Amino acid sequence: MSISKWLGAALGWSFGGPIGAIIGLALGSVVDSMADGDGFPYLGEGEPRKRERPRYRKRPNYDQYTERKTTSGDFEVSLLILASIVIKADNHQDQRELNFVRQYFANMYGKERANHAFKLFKNINQQDISTRQVCMQIQRMMDHASRLQLIHFLFGIAKADEHVTEAEVKQIYTISGYLGVSSRDFESIKEMFYNSVDHAYKILEIDKNASVEEIKAAYRKMAKKYHPDRVAHLGKEHLEGAEEKFRQVQQAYEQLQKEKGF
Repeated sequence: MSISKWLGAALGWSFGGPIGAIIGLALGSVVDSMADGDGFPYLGEGEPRKRERPRYRKRPNYDQYTERKTTSGDFEVSLLILASIVIKADNHQDQRELNFVRQYFANMYGKERANHAFKLFKNINQQDISTRQVCMQIQRMMDHASRLQLIHFLFGIAKADEHVTEAEVKQIYTISGYLGVSSRDFESIKEMFYNSVDHAYKILEIDKNASVEEIKAAYRKMAKKYHPDRVAHLGKEHLEGAEEKFRQVQQAYEQLQKEKGF
């Protein structure tokens, strides 16, 4: 796939608003690199280029996008930007976190498309990003199931170096709030990367005093919320993460079945 075709597939609604500005600057650096005959810079190579701020398209009318399903390209651009925010949350970019992002993209899209993504990511990662402005744009333009999938991915990044810092958790919590993800959903997804005493209850979003009927009702609700079909519109490359959330819900329910004997 050529870089021009990949960009066309990946950008989706991003050319407009704060995300359009971020992508515009990142693309400008990539194009400059091509023009100078340097090829495409990879993550961790070289220094950021100084260039004039480009002009951007008029901010889109968000209302026209509210009801439409998120495309794979929309999701991909959002991942790149939010990954950059979380990786820099503790003021330390661990190579294992960067490798996790690269491998995640390679697993989803293949090596070539992952390389294109990282060429863009390198330039995104050098920018100062307004978390609130970016998340508000995503919240308005992305369906709820896709936003839950974003949070799941961000915890995967934070856990990649085997140590989730308080700053990283706080940053993901802030992002989830701006994305319109409830605190219960946030705690449910967070618990999928931990193993606390109330592990199963937190995943199912219930307290320890829940009755058998309440547990069953919670399982049905969560299984529906995290069912892989909810993000099928993102393409088969994103189903693995959705299937992992679904498995965690099933395992939590089976654990409580054994504990409660029903």
